Parts: sequence; C-alpha cells; structure tokens
Amino acid sequence: MKAIIFAGGTGTRLWPLSRKKSPKQFEKIIGNKSTLQHAVERLMPEFKPKDIYISANLLYKDIISEQLNYIPKENLFFEPEKKDVGPAIALVTSILAKKFPSEPIVILWSDHLVKKAALFKQILKSAEKYIKENPNEIVFIAHKPRYPSVNLGYIHLGEKKQILGKVDLYKFEGFKYRPDEKTAKFFFKSSKYAWNLGYFVTTPGFINNAFKQLAPNIFNNTEDIVSHLGKKDFEQYLKKNYGRVESINFDNSILENLDKKQASVIVEDIGWSDVGAWEALKEALESYPYENVIRGKVYLEHVRDSLIYNYDDKKLIVGIDLDENIIVNTNDVILIAKKTSVQKIKKLVESFEGTENEKLT
Repeated sequence: MKAIIFAGGTGTRLWPLSRKKSPKQFEKIIGNKSTLQHAVERLMPEFKPKDIYISANLLYKDIISEQLNYIPKENLFFEPEKKDVGPAIALVTSILAKKFPSEPIVILWSDHLVKKAALFKQILKSAEKYIKENPNEIVFIAHKPRYPSVNLGYIHLGEKKQILGKVDLYKFEGFKYRPDEKTAKFFFKSSKYAWNLGYFVTTPGFINNAFKQLAPNIFNNTEDIVSHLGKKDFEQYLKKNYGRVESINFDNSILENLDKKQASVIVEDIGWSDVGAWEALKEALESYPYENVIRGKVYLEHVRDSLIYNYDDKKLIVGIDLDENIIVNTNDVILIAKKTSVQKIKKLVESFEGTENEKLT
C-alpha cells in the first residue's frame, strides 16, 4: 500500500504563525515537529519511506526536502502553480497509475491531528484488504462527530455492508457540506452521518479512470504531461502545461459525481482534528473542556479556556483574568482575539494585501 500526503494550502486561519512562505503544515504547532512530519511519522513503521509520497507547491520544495529528508526525492511531487486539489491529485495518481495501477493507495492531508494512530493504521489495513479484492472501488474514512460542527463536511452512511477485521463497512449515500447549525445538530444526533475527513483508500487506476470519465480536460492535460516523465524536459514541460486546466476542487470534479455503488465508508473515532484554526487547535489539544493550552514562556492567573502560544524565548507573556482568549506572539506580530472571533482572521489577513502590512502575510 502507498500513502499520498498533500501538503498544500496557505493556512490563513492560523496567522500570524502560518504565512505564505511557510504555511501551517510546516510550522511547529504541536510539540517540536510540524503537522507534516507528524502525518508521515504516524504511518511508520507499517509504511516505509519508499511507500510515502508528498504533493505540494513548488514554493515549498526546500522546506519539505529539509523536514522529510528520508523520503526519496522521486517520491516528492511539486506543482509549479496553484490549481486547487483536483489537478494536483490527477497528476500524482496519473504518475502512480503508470507504475502500479492496482496497488491500494490512501490519500491523506498534512495539517491534521490523529491521536489514535494504532486504530487509524488498523483501518488502513482493513481498507487495503478490501480494495485489493475490489480495485475499482473507493473506501472513505469518516469520523464519529464529537460535536455538531458547521465548519466540516459530512458523509451520509447507508446500511452496514460487512465487517472488515474489527471495523464495519457501510454503504455510501453521499456528501453533505458545511450544514447550518440546525442541520448540524440533527446530523450529530443521528447515527447516519459522520465527519468527512477527506481520507480515502482506492487505486491509482480507479482515480485515473474517474478523471477520464468525469473531468476529461484535466485527464488529457495530465496524461500529456506525464508522457514526458523520465525525460530531460519533464520539469519544463510540467511548468509550461500544468496551468492549462481550470482550478477545481477534487470533491467537485470527481467525488460528487461517482457512482455511489462504487463507494463504501468506514467510520470510527480515531482522535482526529483539523488544526486549521486556533480554536480547532485548542479543542484538539485540550485534555478537558475549558482547559488552557499554552506554549512557550507563559504565566497565567485566573485565566480560563484560552490558547496562548509564545514563540519569543526572550519575552514572557503574563495573563490575568482572561476568558476564552487566543493570544499568539511571533517575532513580528502579536495576535489577541476572543476565541469566538478567530473566524475573522482570514478576512483580516486578506485585507492586508496592497498595504504596508502585506509583508506580514
């Protein structure tokens, strides 16, 4: 089995730590390693370095090569420009389809936290076994909701199909994207909906054929590019031709249009969190509700339900009588916000474009 980890995205909601030159997935948000490093290491030792592939923008080639110097260089794929996830997945799976079209692959993302790594790998093993027997299908890995999130997508579960080892396999009934509060509460109480993690197990051949049928423009352009793989002009040809297709999400171009009979779902609690925003990071790291989550030199008195990250070793952050705050101190920016206001960070950073503060983005 092969694993493909996508390390794209700018991570604006984790500003000021996450910047254009070094997005969140490369920063030390959890412990002393980046979430990209954690994403790779949680697969080991079941996955060897030669079985792990990374896809990212060319801008981050040096960072990735440094953080993952044990991953073979030929396993690193870099898009020359940002064209969303659709073309990025098409490129990687097209290349792998030439090498091992029926080998099970798992698609993963670099900015997530998975606390129950052993269970996660058990799920991958079960899905791998199923796909080996059914190479023209896809298995989505979903998560039991911990709360009625309006920021995550959901997968609609059908009837149980069979038992795979110690996990259940369900029929797939479709996606439900970012519901309103009322709908999210209904999903949370129901046993028929689970968080969509964006993780799935299938084969390169299946994805390649899906692009051929459902997104022929992307398929044809990608096949043309990959025909130059191994030639001296490949990098130049990739740079020249990759941007010829539209920017489109993989969900919109492929997953939403698949035959439901070709898809199944495994749903478990793997301790997953999308640490793409400060309040989500706090929820992922706290041991109990309302606990403070701190990093660096921080001293607190009568502070509750706050995240305080200090990346300046020469300065002490002191907090007194605070409630539900997010405080992040970097070498050039101090962010202070209520936990309920962090959704405004993205728009704030976008407003810096064209101003003297653009250099801080």
